[in-house]
Amino acid sequence: MSGAVKEAVSLMEVLPESDQNFALEFIKKLVLAWDPDYTKVTSTEKKALEEAEKDISENRMFSHDAINWD
Repeated sequence: MSGAVKEAVSLMEVLPESDQNFALEFIKKLVLAWDPDYTKVTSTEKKALEEAEKDISENRMFSHDAINWD
């Protein structure tokens, strides 16, 4: 979690619940304006995708049969 996110959470915790809800709705509108169809990749998602691609290229995968699904 970035410093800005931690600070935003700390500031939201100071607000009364009704204002917290308002702030949350505002943040949702900002996110939708930035990425209306949720297709942009965040830095965290990009890192996870790169790690997965590396695992695949290095043949470090598990077959479905190797997993105990119970």
